Amino acid sequence: MLPRSFYTRADVVQIARDLLGRQIFTRMDGIITSGLICETEAYAGITDKASHAYGGRRTERTSIMYSRGGTAYIYLCYGIHSLFNIVTNREEIPHAVLIRGIIPAEGTATMLQRAGKVKIGKEFGIGPGKVSKILGIHYSDSGIDLVTKPGNDTAPAIWIEDSAIKINPAMIKSGPRIGVDYAGEDARLPYRFWCEIPSPEKIKVLLPV
Repeated sequence: MLPRSFYTRADVVQIARDLLGRQIFTRMDGIITSGLICETEAYAGITDKASHAYGGRRTERTSIMYSRGGTAYIYLCYGIHSLFNIVTNREEIPHAVLIRGIIPAEGTATMLQRAGKVKIGKEFGIGPGKVSKILGIHYSDSGIDLVTKPGNDTAPAIWIEDSAIKINPAMIKSGPRIGVDYAGEDARLPYRFWCEIPSPEKIKVLLPV
């Protein structure tokens, strides 16, 4: 499990890059699923016009963003999709990283069932709404601590670990974030990161049992 110190660093952009290749796990209703993170977006708090916390905005929903790093911030988009973000930095600094894409690794049968699919295609885990759906993440899980798993094995839990997949920094690509045209010049910031990760079949070979 990644330590608190990984999330409480000041540079949210670096954290977004560093999450690539890490393995995100969920335990929902006692069922564990996981995937390798392959796409992220950084949101730099009160100075970032694309952030929910821009200008110090603070609502009942976004108050979670002001928690300490390593807290889950999950919100409902278009009344349909639960989008999973990781709060970073120290308390009262509302930085966050959106997880935009994963490559399935464990619990793929459950993931397929959640998605209503029979086969894992190339885009199966690409898109933040898909990430939450196949991992069983719901916006009601917002506020979960990613560093301390609950003692009750049936309680919802989300955490991230190192993996055997090592990302070559030269393979990481960056560009503007998606769907934030309202943010003006900040919409063009290269705060989205992605990289190629082996297919689910190769991941089964590379990751330890």
